[in-house]
Amino acid sequence: MQNDAPRIIDVLAFPDVQLLDVAGPLQVFASANDLATAAGLPRPYRPRVVARGGTANASAGLGLVGEVLPDVDDACDTLIVAGGWGVHTASHDRELVDWVRAHSAHARRTASVCTGAFLLAAAGLLNERRAVTHWTRCAELATRFPAVHVEPDPIFIRDGDVWTSAGVTAGIDLSLALVEEDLGRALALDVARHLVVFLKRPGGQAQFSAALSLQKSGERFGELHAWIAENLAADLSVGVLAARVGMSERSFVRHYRAQTGTTPARAIERMRLEAARRLLGDTALPVKRVAARCGFGTEETMRRGFLRSLGVSPQAYRERFTGHDYVGAAHPA
Repeated sequence: MQNDAPRIIDVLAFPDVQLLDVAGPLQVFASANDLATAAGLPRPYRPRVVARGGTANASAGLGLVGEVLPDVDDACDTLIVAGGWGVHTASHDRELVDWVRAHSAHARRTASVCTGAFLLAAAGLLNERRAVTHWTRCAELATRFPAVHVEPDPIFIRDGDVWTSAGVTAGIDLSLALVEEDLGRALALDVARHLVVFLKRPGGQAQFSAALSLQKSGERFGELHAWIAENLAADLSVGVLAARVGMSERSFVRHYRAQTGTTPARAIERMRLEAARRLLGDTALPVKRVAARCGFGTEETMRRGFLRSLGVSPQAYRERFTGHDYVGAAHPA
């Protein structure tokens, strides 16, 4: 662990910022400080909220009191830009965008949480870089900033000295990765345990919406997707799907892949996985019955799908992502 002055972590807030985008990273660095202090070591970080005038109201209704924006040439270790509903106003604020660009040049690394990527992109800091944001805004980020190589699934991405994260709580994952880079895996794992979160959670953010990979361009197959979602246990062969949209099988497969970037079979599996995740998290249905309801046919087929897409088995997913013990629990018919 370092023995020099604490690393300054500037977390930028603005009106209508997402509260967790600010509080999540702050708590990771604060917990690292607490654990270091308990071990008789120097505090490794000096985390601080910075905002115009030193204050900002979060969209959740809580007022944040921090410090005024430092001079752009004041050195800091890490600049973290939060996201939230106010990010689009912020990304059109030329003075703030200029400040982000200039202050980033004096930081060892720069990061964004959730839609904070839009502010980094407006400052030109993501040009020709890989980046991620909240899954609902990936398509918009790619459209507004074509020089950014948007990847919708990762929880966070590092491209050189610029880091971006997925939606909201992914800022915690990103901050844990920063702590691991600075202070090693052991301390980062201690912080994760202290906060009762994964150091590296399994899967990507696509696990939270099967529609994510189907939003590439337009809504040509929107009605078909709605029908599939209501009939996951039915015959969803290419022939059946092609007939529903009035196409030949060959034409359907070609147009579907061009429109969504995936195959019908893969899209159906993702929609079935999403439905299975909801049932595993919200009900006490046995895994075998969940597999049948979602159209997997067998429990083993669903298990392979979970391992391939999420890296965990259905039972492990239930245990990790719901926190409930369903063994012996009553379940609905």
